[in-house]
Order: sequence, then C-alpha cells, then structure tokens
Amino acid sequence: MTATLLAGCLVLATSCGAPAPAKQAPASAPQVPVTTDPVASGPAETTPTKSPKPVKPTGDTINTHKVRWTKAQPTSHGRKLKLTWWSGVAPCSVLDRVKVKETGKRVTVTLYEGTAPKAKDVACIMIAVEKTTTVKLKSPLGKRKVVDGAKP
Repeated sequence: MTATLLAGCLVLATSCGAPAPAKQAPASAPQVPVTTDPVASGPAETTPTKSPKPVKPTGDTINTHKVRWTKAQPTSHGRKLKLTWWSGVAPCSVLDRVKVKETGKRVTVTLYEGTAPKAKDVACIMIAVEKTTTVKLKSPLGKRKVVDGAKP
C-alpha cells in the first residue's frame, strides 16, 4: 500500500493481484429478457429462428405493398406452393394477402405485406425475419413456371 499526501488529501493506492470475481446469480435464477425501448407498447418478436416462420394472411393491414419472395416450393404433389421471403417483425410487418393467377403456362404469385393496425404506437425494430406461407393451386403445378408478381 502506498500513501501520498496530495493538496492536503491523503491518497491511498493498493494492489493485491487479481480483482475480486463479479457476483453471479444462482444457476436456478430465471432468465428475464431486457428491453431498452421505452416506446414499445406491445411485444415484438425478436428471437432469431433457424427455419422460416410460418404465417397466414391477416387481410387487414395498413400501408399494404407487394413483397418479393425468394423461394416457391411445390408441395402436396404440386397442388400447393410453399413460399419463402424475408420480412420484418410482427406487428410491424405482417402478411396481408397472397394473390395467385394461374394460366396454362405459368402461375404468378404476389405477396402483399403491411403493418397491423394495432402497431400504430409501437416502435419497430429493423431486423430481418424469414417467413413462409403455403397457398393452394386450382390445378396441379405440373410443368408451369412459377413467377413472382412483385418483380417488375
């Protein structure tokens, strides 16, 4: 320990090896999520997922717009299409509807997303979420080409 008189004050300095370990909560203590956003009035999903999150159209969004999908996979012997796309978190970005137009040579699928009406006073975080939805076709896909209706 070193003592020094500096401008009428006694200053003590000590050094004895490693600092004391930080106190840890018991292993049985529950993990509580911490939010730092005082503006959010409701929960927004923030947990990253390993596979696309299945969603269904709500049909009641505001600021509705077309969204490009990244993958269209035929299922149920070509009678359905499983669509995958990147989006934002709910309730800030939700699927409004899916429009399917079928012809003899192609199937055009357009996704529409918007904001849920209940998200009016919610702060929206900017995080990407992979989502998926499945639509039924009027007739099996066969050799028809699948086209994204949101692409220009």
